[in-house]
Amino acid sequence: MKRIVVATQNKGKVKEIKEMLEGLPVEVKTMGEVGIDVDVEETGSTFEENAVLKAEAISKMVDALVIADDSGLEIDYLNKEPGVYSARYLGKDTPYEVKNQIILDRLKDVPKEKRTARFVCAMALCEANKETFIARGVIEGYIGYQSEGENGFGYDPIFFTDELGTSTANISMEEKNKISHRAKALKQIIEKIKERI
Repeated sequence: MKRIVVATQNKGKVKEIKEMLEGLPVEVKTMGEVGIDVDVEETGSTFEENAVLKAEAISKMVDALVIADDSGLEIDYLNKEPGVYSARYLGKDTPYEVKNQIILDRLKDVPKEKRTARFVCAMALCEANKETFIARGVIEGYIGYQSEGENGFGYDPIFFTDELGTSTANISMEEKNKISHRAKALKQIIEKIKERI
């Protein structure tokens, strides 16, 4: 059975990825489960660069396929902020409830048509001595007028789509895994994994 290491400390991301890989003949492990406790510095200027940095760094430490992603929220009205700095936006230790409220406050009087936003996910699949594969997934939407929902994590409570009619924190994990930016990127990664197992 092929081993896959997910190169993140983010439990929400790991849960999403594990659920989507269910049914494949693979053993999915977190970095912690394989004894890796490093924080790869995200010095790239794009989501893709950061995903590759993480995947290639961790692949040098394990005999396994490595999946790494960099994802974030781009808000057009805020010049695509927080973008690649989504996790560190307004301070790495600032709780997302606070970040979300600050974003809502900054968009307080902005009409819906100018609240356009998207979640972007770049995902890299890396294995020693093989070419790194990069996938990208995007979900378009807008920033709501208030936080809604208890599911999901990060910016999910303020991100809405017309298709859903609600926030991405108001849908089940099963529903999210059909439409999310991470799901779209991971579907491409899964096809590549099938070629390598």
